[in-house]
Amino acid sequence: MSLLRPRAILPRVQDITPAFLDAHGLRGLLLDLDNTLIPYRSYEDHLEVVRWADELRSGGYALYLLSNATRERARIWTQRLGFQGVGLAGKPFPREYRRGLLAVGLPAHQVAMVGDQLFTDVLGGNLCGMFTVMVQPLSDNALPHTRLTRRLERLVLGRYGLDWSGQRAPNPPGNRSPSTQLPGSQPPGAAKPKP
Repeated sequence: MSLLRPRAILPRVQDITPAFLDAHGLRGLLLDLDNTLIPYRSYEDHLEVVRWADELRSGGYALYLLSNATRERARIWTQRLGFQGVGLAGKPFPREYRRGLLAVGLPAHQVAMVGDQLFTDVLGGNLCGMFTVMVQPLSDNALPHTRLTRRLERLVLGRYGLDWSGQRAPNPPGNRSPSTQLPGSQPPGAAKPKP
C-alpha cells in the first residue's frame, strides 16, 4: 500500500462511529485538531464534536490529540474535549505518533490516525502502520502553502481514482460509482465479514 493512500475517506470526523471502528478492528484514534475536529483558528464551542468524543470514550475507545498547532492551542482543546494530546507534533515524523500510541496503550494496527491532510496525517499514520482516515477539511485555509498542498493532494488521490473529497473521480478505470470509502474498506455500520 502506498504511504500516501488513506485507508478510508469520510466527509467528517463524526462519521467515525463505533460500528465503523469495530468493522475495522480499531480501539483507538489519534486525532488531528485544525480542520479535522475544529475549524482552523476557531475557539468557538463545538458541542457536537465534544458529544461525539464523549460517546466514543464512554464506549471504551481511546482518543488522543496529535496536532501541529501550538502547544497552547492543543492544551486548550484537550481540556475542552476531555482527552490528552500534544501540539507541535512535527507530523508526519513518527516520534509523536509513537508517543500517542503509548498514551492510548494500543498497538498501531488497532489505532486510526484521523486528519484532513494527506502529507502530514495520512503519511505519518501509514509510516507507523496505523489505519488512516482522511476527512474533508472543516474550513478553507487561505495560507499559501495549504492551497498548494490541497492541489497536490488532488493529484495524488487522483492516482487512486478518487477526487480530493474522497468521491470517485469521473469514470476512473474500473470504478464507475461514487463512494466515500476506498476499495476494500467497509462503509460505516457494515457488519464484519464472517470467516
